[in-house]
Amino acid sequence: MAAEPLVRVDNLSVTLAGRGGQGGTRPVLSDISFDVAPRSVLGIIGESGSGKTVLSNALVNWVQAPLNIASGHIFYGGRDLLALPETEMAKLRGREIAYIGANPTVALDPTVPVGRQIVEKLMEVEPGIARAAARRRVIETLDAVRIPSAGRRFDEYPFQFSGGMMQRAMIVDALVSNPKLLVADNITQPLDVTVAAQIIRLLRDLQNDFETAVVFISSALGVVSDIADDVLVINAGRIVERQPAGALTRAPEHAYTRALIEKVPRLWTGAQTPAASHAADVVLEVRDVERTYVVPDRTTLFGENRVRAVRGVSFDVRRGESFGLIGESGCGKSTLSRLLSSIEPPDKGAIRVGGQDIAGLRGKPLLEMRRRFQLLLQDPYNAIAAHASIGRTIEEPLRIHGLASGAALKARVRDVMAEVGLPADLYDSLPVGLSAGQRQRVNIARALALEPSLMILDETLSALDQVEQARLLALFETLQQKHGITYLYISHDLAMVRRVCARIGVMYLGRIVELADNAAIFENPRHPYTRALLSSVLTVEPKPFLPETYLLEGEPPDPIHIPQGCSFRSRCPFAFDRCAREDPALVFDGAGAAAACHLADGQLPQAAPLIAAGGHPIPPAN
Repeated sequence: MAAEPLVRVDNLSVTLAGRGGQGGTRPVLSDISFDVAPRSVLGIIGESGSGKTVLSNALVNWVQAPLNIASGHIFYGGRDLLALPETEMAKLRGREIAYIGANPTVALDPTVPVGRQIVEKLMEVEPGIARAAARRRVIETLDAVRIPSAGRRFDEYPFQFSGGMMQRAMIVDALVSNPKLLVADNITQPLDVTVAAQIIRLLRDLQNDFETAVVFISSALGVVSDIADDVLVINAGRIVERQPAGALTRAPEHAYTRALIEKVPRLWTGAQTPAASHAADVVLEVRDVERTYVVPDRTTLFGENRVRAVRGVSFDVRRGESFGLIGESGCGKSTLSRLLSSIEPPDKGAIRVGGQDIAGLRGKPLLEMRRRFQLLLQDPYNAIAAHASIGRTIEEPLRIHGLASGAALKARVRDVMAEVGLPADLYDSLPVGLSAGQRQRVNIARALALEPSLMILDETLSALDQVEQARLLALFETLQQKHGITYLYISHDLAMVRRVCARIGVMYLGRIVELADNAAIFENPRHPYTRALLSSVLTVEPKPFLPETYLLEGEPPDPIHIPQGCSFRSRCPFAFDRCAREDPALVFDGAGAAAACHLADGQLPQAAPLIAAGGHPIPPAN
């Protein structure tokens, strides 16, 4: 006999009111019905704008104006959550029903230690628990989610946690009261592949341990299919399909589901390798660059620590190519992007753009140099001033550099707006109401107005779903073909890098540990860390590098206390005695590829064969 559902959603419809109460309403969710079994994981998949986040908010009764519940019911424990007074609903939230959102960095008070905030939440939902007992339970749960040195981390502030640790802390905050239902809304999208894989595995383990039902919402089908028992597909506010996870990816029934699966980027089966640039001239030359930060040592009164963020990085980017830098959060990618864009100077080494070292430039020479390269950042919201019109935002760099004024200025802005796909009628509009993808197009137009030769894209697309990513990548390719722009992609999104980057550098703990062309990195990498990254990718296709062999645990070593020998050895499944004694150098082969590993020359295990649709192995590339 089937268990009674823990949650039942019946004919839920949500509408959005017109601006200022005018203009009627439009549907956001229409006739949504499904149930959630106890101790199960239900995945909900759909593109941005499909209504997933509105649905997640409705499940915890957080729908607020201008959204409105038009009809329907959400039953939990025999009670309709949508009909409960807020005082009654507040008794369920945090106790029996928990919620985790996509941005853990803004979920906690930055002025209060992480552990203390979770203790206060626990004492609120369990008034009878003593503070000492609450502290013990929180530390035990922090340890259960594999936060290293949980007792010490308890007293650290949110800014001292990496993105992955913050997401784990939010899982602790959600699960510490042993809820019956957990709603997880897009919690892995901002995370790099290794942390996302750890979070998914951890959430599944904890779901079993705590016997919690999970509603897992995402725009990434590979992530959902890896964790969910059943998957519900939502399109334009309507459910179009529900199947067990395995059956959905093998035999999708609805045309929208099939189209969604087709849009999932492939890393191996059917992946297209980008063409390499044959240009001889180098646009960006990086030589032995280092950056160390001096920070207070909180364990002593006047002590200091040295954070070695970038350690001896060297590479070249040739004209007209797309070069990728990949690695986990905290590996030094974003620090390097600040050095490359001259926001900060390196402590050592040289950074040359078009043969000119930018490290010593100041004033007008630096301003003129910055016309030639532009930096596009990750956050599409904070990068645009809310009080300035879109046209004014794009005009700004042209005004700063004195390149245009009057009618010529407006004409140039309208040209770049058209080139990046922004409607001309947005010129005098404020950015409020723009989607994340449209906001990034504004950022691209602002950079493109200066006609740069080099664009540094630091996680520029990581906040977007796969469909919008694909649209902007197509735009970047068009701009590259038209203007000859050189791109440096800094990203943890391996599927995106696989699609667009001809050559790739892999960073770990401030250093490049492998450098090779696209095919070599993805099909025959020579460093165990590169293989670990590839084993972590949550995808719907088979992998040549199996998680049980390569998947990493925990965080990289502290950059203040980098271990002797190979800095990767504490997480490497193949480390041996020499790794503890000798730090391997980045050794180049005759084809221009390099790896910093004592086992780089054919001593790593062979990749597992990929299986084609007909059941035959796909041989690895030579």
